[in-house]
Amino acid sequence: MPHDSPLAGHHGQEKTLKLVKQDFHWSRMTQFIKEYVSSCQQFSRKKNIYHKSFGLLKPLSIPNSPWICLSIDFITQLPLSNSFASILVIADRFSKIVVFIPTMSSITSLDLAHLFINNIFSKHGLLSVLEVHFFVSSFWTNLCQQLKISRDLSTAYHPETEEQKERVN
Repeated sequence: MPHDSPLAGHHGQEKTLKLVKQDFHWSRMTQFIKEYVSSCQQFSRKKNIYHKSFGLLKPLSIPNSPWICLSIDFITQLPLSNSFASILVIADRFSKIVVFIPTMSSITSLDLAHLFINNIFSKHGLLSVLEVHFFVSSFWTNLCQQLKISRDLSTAYHPETEEQKERVN
């Protein structure tokens, strides 16, 4: 079946039917192809047709003073240096100042909170908006609630929502 061929690429019902029709014809061929493709586990893993529609992108707020609105990300899989293989990148969206903090790739959310408090909070005080797309967990929720920080979540796989940080990376 052309659908199963590694060269064919596990196409959908229409494309598989078109390929089969080039060389074969039998009664109820269309029904057979549709049932065959829809029962293919590899195809169903590759193509998720029943996902929710994606939300609209929204612009991030423009900060009105320094160190109140930050973007945080990691640069990972770096060569080992002084037992560190990752860098925590914290960018102030107002002043464009970027802080690079060496860390290990196995950092936990608790370790991240300590790095943040020791390197940012202790020097610049309380911020009002924190933009992250990792460690969005109950720990971050509780930390933000206790420090009265509102979280502004960036959209995953859309680097344009955090262009300043991506430009630095």
